[in-house]
Amino acid sequence: MAAISAARILVSNDDGINAPGLEVLERIARQFSDDVWVVAPEEEQSGAGHSLTLSRVLRLRQLGEKRWAVSGTPTDCVMMAVNKIMKEDKPTLILSGVNRGGNMAEDVTYSGTVSVAMEGQLAGVPSIAFSQCTRPDIPTKWETAEKFGPEVIRRLLEAGWPSTVLMNVNFPAVAPDEVKGIKVTEQGLRELTGTNIDERVDPRGFTYYWFGLGREVGVPGHETDLKAIRENYISVTPLHLDLTHHETRRSMLGLVDGAL
Repeated sequence: MAAISAARILVSNDDGINAPGLEVLERIARQFSDDVWVVAPEEEQSGAGHSLTLSRVLRLRQLGEKRWAVSGTPTDCVMMAVNKIMKEDKPTLILSGVNRGGNMAEDVTYSGTVSVAMEGQLAGVPSIAFSQCTRPDIPTKWETAEKFGPEVIRRLLEAGWPSTVLMNVNFPAVAPDEVKGIKVTEQGLRELTGTNIDERVDPRGFTYYWFGLGREVGVPGHETDLKAIRENYISVTPLHLDLTHHETRRSMLGLVDGAL
C-alpha cells in the first residue's frame, strides 16, 4: 500500500469547537502541514454517532481563517467541509478528536469521533479518529495523546491503508512515561450489563433523566483494543463499514434465497 499524504488536513471532532482535545489535535496536525482546516460542531455532540441533520437548517459560523463551526453533528461537519468549505481543494487527510474518553469495542457505533472518520472514508479521504481514555479519579492525560499522536500518524501514513478502511486510535489513561508502546488491535466486545437510568427532578418539579453506561469489560480474547488499553498500550484498530456477516450469508445460500 502506498504512503498517504498529509498536505491538506481537515480536523474535526464531536466534543465541539472549544474542546481542549481539538486544540491538542490542531497542534499535532500542524506538525505535518501548514494547511490545516478546522470544521467542528458548534456544541458538544458526544453520542451522535453517524447521524446527519435532515429536519432542520444548518448554519455555518466562520471563526477565523480556515476555522469554522457548524450547528450540527460531526457527520454534518465533514459533509460541509468536503462539499462546501473545501470543495475546490479537498483535504488529503482527516483527523478526528482528540476525544475526551475512549472509543473502543461497541463504542464505535455511538461515537461521533469515529463517525467523522467514517464520513471521511466515505468521501474518499484517508481518516483517523483519536480518543484519550480517561479515569474518573484522575485528570484527563492530554499530554499522552499530544506526545504520541505525531508518531502514530507518521507510522500510519508511511504504512498506508485501503480506501475502504478508517483508523481508530485510543491512548491509555496514563502519563506518557507509563505507555508501553503501540499495538495494532481488533475491535473488542464488552459484556453489557444494562444502561443505568438516573431519574431526577428539576427545580420546577419536572422529572428528567440521565443515561449512565452500565457496562463491565468482559473477557476480550485476542489482541483487542480493550486489552491493549488495559495493558497501557496505544491501540490502533483498522475499521470498515461493511457490516455484512459473510459467513452467515454463505451458510444461507440455497436455504433462504430463491424464487417465490
